[in-house]
Amino acid sequence: MASLSPTAPAPASARVLVASNRGPVSYEVRDDGTLSARRGGGGLVSGLSAIGPDADALWVCSALSDGDREAVRRGAGEDGVRMLAVPADVHADAYNGIANSVLWFVHHMLYQTPLEPSFDAEFRRQWARYEEYNAAFARALAEEAADGAAVLVQDYHLCLVPGMLRELRPDLRIGHFSHTPWAPVDYFRMLPDDISAQILRGMLGADRLGFLTRRWADAFERCAAELAGGLGDTRVGVHGLGADADFLRKRSHAPDVTDRMAALAAEIGEGRKAIVRVDRTELSKNIVRGLHAYAALLESRPEWRERVVHVAFAYPSRQDLAVYRDYTAEVQRVADSVNSRYGTPGWTPVVLHVKDDFARSLAAYRLADVALVNPIRDGMNLVAKEVPVVSDEGCALVLSREAGAYEELGEDAITVNPYDVTATAHALHEALTMPSDERAERTKRLAAAATALPPAQWFLEQLRALREAGPRDA
Repeated sequence: MASLSPTAPAPASARVLVASNRGPVSYEVRDDGTLSARRGGGGLVSGLSAIGPDADALWVCSALSDGDREAVRRGAGEDGVRMLAVPADVHADAYNGIANSVLWFVHHMLYQTPLEPSFDAEFRRQWARYEEYNAAFARALAEEAADGAAVLVQDYHLCLVPGMLRELRPDLRIGHFSHTPWAPVDYFRMLPDDISAQILRGMLGADRLGFLTRRWADAFERCAAELAGGLGDTRVGVHGLGADADFLRKRSHAPDVTDRMAALAAEIGEGRKAIVRVDRTELSKNIVRGLHAYAALLESRPEWRERVVHVAFAYPSRQDLAVYRDYTAEVQRVADSVNSRYGTPGWTPVVLHVKDDFARSLAAYRLADVALVNPIRDGMNLVAKEVPVVSDEGCALVLSREAGAYEELGEDAITVNPYDVTATAHALHEALTMPSDERAERTKRLAAAATALPPAQWFLEQLRALREAGPRDA
């Protein structure tokens, strides 16, 4: 395990700290050698903005690109952000080798267990890098945090940080939030015994753990009970991240979205209905089975041929991993197969776009008659929440019961078992034939549920709960 030396409370000023793999800003080196900064969005950015400029907040993140590392080298970081120049090879092992290829697979239950995983010497080498990566964050947080500060650590990339930071700075209030599902205990214990124990010790170093749904929180609690002797002094809470209605409604009516609506409407064709999905080509998103379900709809309900188009946005993700490249290629292959089998000179059944374009995604949200969100497992899934907020005419939602969003939206969605292609085809037919007044009413209720805890409030609720948590036993 990476060594950590005790750090006394430092005369630092940060009263609220966020730690995450990806930060709120990224850098590029221009041709003339100068740096350009690009700020991102999201719930954490909104949340830190909401606490105000006098809160002495700091975001600790990793330098992910050559431009980021150059910004760190030049000392060119922005106020309120500390980037860690973790060596690129260490980050690659921690991020791709462990976080995305092991922890993500465990929590999303993605392994083909007859063949994988195999926790060998290479895994142990990469795990040591994961420890090193987490230790770098723990040290930086310990250095920057004022006495008694609140620290909110984010996600599976940094699950060892709370325990490490607790050793260095027992005076801090430490929280951790999981943006993914948490594996059932029988699946979690697939990890080597010492590794699963280390992960739980790391998490239980926090005063408070947050999860997106009660289901994921319960799964963690069962792991802690069976493998770590219980929660100890750590409290567990649930905060279901909602959609940012104000931002989405304003952004979805910007001129570039209007232009893309016209282009998409032309691709769909006049008088046709649109089944829309917007996903990264992430293994858990279940895009391939969704395409098979659409083909099954066309096969079993030929009356829909030439009357409906499946608008599928499948934006490439994690293409430095072979399994993701293979999955992305399979999405393209199946889409081409559906078009080859059912297409006609005037009708392309699947309109597939693979280049990320947020304005085009919003345009599709507004045009959608049906939204298909069928992950095999998902921490939340904000697409399911965003579509009802943006939809112009009301949109029927076909939703996997394995999405975290199902807890809040299931009552007004058409629910599917994500593995059942035939049942998903039936659900698509039900959604396409839903009366317009029922669709509109369901959309209103879905939008209300989807925006119940918008990003800024989601962050502030966690911060309040962490500050109100009782002191840990000595």
